[in-house]
Amino acid sequence: MESMLNKLKSTVTKVTADVTSAVMGNPVTREFDVGRHIASGGNGLAWKIFNGTKKSTKQEVAVFVFDKKLIDKYQKFEKDQIIDSLKRGVQQLTRLRHPRLLTVQHPLEESRDCLAFCTEPVFASLANVLGNCENLPSPVSPDIKDYKLYDVETKYGLLQVSEGLSFLHSSVKMVHGNITPENIILNKSGAWKIMGFDFCVSSTNPSEQELKFPCKEWDPNLPSLCLPNPEYLAPEYILSVSCETASDMYSLGTVVYAVFNKGKPIFEVNKQDIYKSFSRQLDQLSRLGSSSLTNIPEEVREHVKLLLNVTPTVRPDADQMTKIPFFDDVGAVTLQYFDTLFQRDNLQKSQFFKGLPKVLPKLPKRVIVQRILPCLTSEFVNPDMVPFVLPNVLLIAEECTKEEYVKLILPELGPVFKQQEPIQELCLNIIPTFANLIDYPSMKNALIPRIKNACLQTSSLAVRVNSLVCLGKILEYLDKWFVLDDILPFLQQIPSKEPAVLMGILGIYKCTFTHKKLGITKEQLAGKVLPHLIPLSIENNLNLNQFNSFISVIKEMLSRLESEHKTKLEQLHIMQEQQKSLDIGNQVNASSEETKVTNTGSQQIDKVFNNLGSDLLTGGESENKDDGSHNKHKRAPLTLEEKQKLAKEQEQAQKLKSQQPLKPQVHTPVAPVKQTKDLTDTLMENNMSSLTSLSVTTPKISASSTFTSVPSMGLGMMFSTPVDNAKRNLTNGLNANMGFQTSGFNMPVNTNQNFFSSPSTPGMNKMPLGTPSTLPNFNAMSVPGSNAAGAKQAQQRPTDMSALNDLFGPQKPKVSMNQLSQQKPNQWLNQFVPPQGSPGMGSSVMGAQMNMIGQSAFGMQANPFFNPQNFAQPPTTMTNNSSASNDLKDLFG
Repeated sequence: MESMLNKLKSTVTKVTADVTSAVMGNPVTREFDVGRHIASGGNGLAWKIFNGTKKSTKQEVAVFVFDKKLIDKYQKFEKDQIIDSLKRGVQQLTRLRHPRLLTVQHPLEESRDCLAFCTEPVFASLANVLGNCENLPSPVSPDIKDYKLYDVETKYGLLQVSEGLSFLHSSVKMVHGNITPENIILNKSGAWKIMGFDFCVSSTNPSEQELKFPCKEWDPNLPSLCLPNPEYLAPEYILSVSCETASDMYSLGTVVYAVFNKGKPIFEVNKQDIYKSFSRQLDQLSRLGSSSLTNIPEEVREHVKLLLNVTPTVRPDADQMTKIPFFDDVGAVTLQYFDTLFQRDNLQKSQFFKGLPKVLPKLPKRVIVQRILPCLTSEFVNPDMVPFVLPNVLLIAEECTKEEYVKLILPELGPVFKQQEPIQELCLNIIPTFANLIDYPSMKNALIPRIKNACLQTSSLAVRVNSLVCLGKILEYLDKWFVLDDILPFLQQIPSKEPAVLMGILGIYKCTFTHKKLGITKEQLAGKVLPHLIPLSIENNLNLNQFNSFISVIKEMLSRLESEHKTKLEQLHIMQEQQKSLDIGNQVNASSEETKVTNTGSQQIDKVFNNLGSDLLTGGESENKDDGSHNKHKRAPLTLEEKQKLAKEQEQAQKLKSQQPLKPQVHTPVAPVKQTKDLTDTLMENNMSSLTSLSVTTPKISASSTFTSVPSMGLGMMFSTPVDNAKRNLTNGLNANMGFQTSGFNMPVNTNQNFFSSPSTPGMNKMPLGTPSTLPNFNAMSVPGSNAAGAKQAQQRPTDMSALNDLFGPQKPKVSMNQLSQQKPNQWLNQFVPPQGSPGMGSSVMGAQMNMIGQSAFGMQANPFFNPQNFAQPPTTMTNNSSASNDLKDLFG
């Protein structure tokens, strides 16, 4: 056994060495290096196919070699006939240029031992793939032996052959004359190409509508290489010595039959008695039934019967065949689109590439790697297409082995990493999805500075906006003081005043301000943030909704600032009052009752004046008033000492009220009661009309109002005589102890309002922003009127920290590339855009803004960005289904 293997090995080595030595003498070897023997093709599979490279460019090629030793058994004139036939076929192929014909890279060269020419890289001939291993190296390579055609390859391959024949018949006015599996070559990418023009016939009247083609009578005495393959030849060639374009269509029908029957032709021809064989074949064709075509897919079976019809005029022409429903398959159409990609503009390409992730899982892996991946990577030279191509390449990479990735994908990604735009947009969009996996020092020292530089240095509005969006999404992974000391000052350095940029800046401020872990200090609000935001809010480029968004945030910040600082001042005041109470308690109470009354009156007068001044300056806030701005800060309860002091003052007031009048009153019968009234009662009665004008409760202020009117009593007291003022103040002081209070200013602000999503606000909606084709926007805020019930309810609710979630969406775990394809457009800025027809902003204006950005960035989006599905190898037979049209709509929009 071992000796037999060694013998076989030595025989193969000898044959290979003979072929190599024969090629080495051919002029082709001056420019090309010849590699190993990989396939065979051409009429009778006489051409051996080698892989090779061009010496100057290292470009990969296929080298076709015909070794003259194969025809040593023939006489010299027969050898010459064979050589002439082979030469004619190659020379004719070299002159013709079409995507469906095999491309010749170097013309035919002849030497003493062989003929040779070079073409585009080749995998094998269709005959090799269907199991014909003649003139192949032994043992047959597993690449060819185990090769299996998928349905999508078969459909698209037959479509390509039909398109090639349409070119020959309509444009060149030529009949090929020998369409067989041997003359159909599969190139390295899997495309089917026509060769073997040894017996082609040109029209004698190409300018006329009805073409005529000369035909030679079959000569059985010629060598087989000088005759076409009779098993794929139309019967009129033999029986009536005529041919036309329909003759090639008969040959196409026999090829279709062979493809679905493992390479077996529909009729076997006895070459010794060919006329008898064709007569019998003609009779069988006239009675051809569906039972003979059971292996052919049903949707193309009737078309094959027409191609094999005895009458040439009944056969479909090549152009008709390209339009049959059998080829209307999503996979075949996808491959066809890739072959015509160079004819498409960027907009068409971007639309196609965005729909491609839905189609890729329906195609076999080998088809994707051989046919689609090279087309995708070739688009990397077009920077505008990179954001649309790269997701598909990464999707394919997930299904590749390590070896395939290193060999086919990684070398193509190198130049892409060096590009600046629009790769930056893609990176900025994807960074937040894995920000939780980045260690903090790297994010702080490496990532954040690059994002800031991209925002400041770029001339692209889309990059600047996406930089701000990216920063906003990763704020939650940063610490408070880094944000306050590094991120917020950076916002003031941005020179751009476009609405999208301004709304991005506002979004970062809002996120930091409301986030439970971050927050902005009172000092920074007053000293840096508000002085920056207020001028931005009146930029002329902002529309009404965007202006409302700015004002809402500014009011919320002012409310927080007022609340925190007032709480601080109130605490200081309480501490001062406590200290004063302690000082009074330590004094010796040696004065008389009259002195006590005088002192008490003086204290009350001072308190009334103090209260009045405080009311005018602060708005007359009282303990009973709740305007919504103190819903998070409650007044401190009274201390025991304060309660004791208040009780003592009330007791003294009661004694003063019950004291006898200082001067007796004149008794009159009409009003005897007045004789018993004291000075306090008289003062109260005289001023009762004025007291009744005071409002005991705080009036409500609507959302549209700004200030309440100042009570007439308060202003009147400021301009009356000292005596009147003393009386009135004494009375007011007593009334204050008895529960009266004056009205003042009340300016409610709802601090719990959600900035980014306000369902109660009319006219506000959302508009998607996932890509540079749309402008970010913010929802406008309404300021509802405050009331006591609403404020108390707000006090009872916990602090609402959902603004960050509404702004950027929930934090998501790391996602694989298989989940990125169907990811929805970016939700962070989607909530900032008003809807079509929203009040205060015309839809046409927003449309113009969207179009302006969209034309510059191809709908970045889209991105959406990747949610690939695992590639599934389809079954060996593919049938059309009802979703085919939907797939095509997904692909082409």
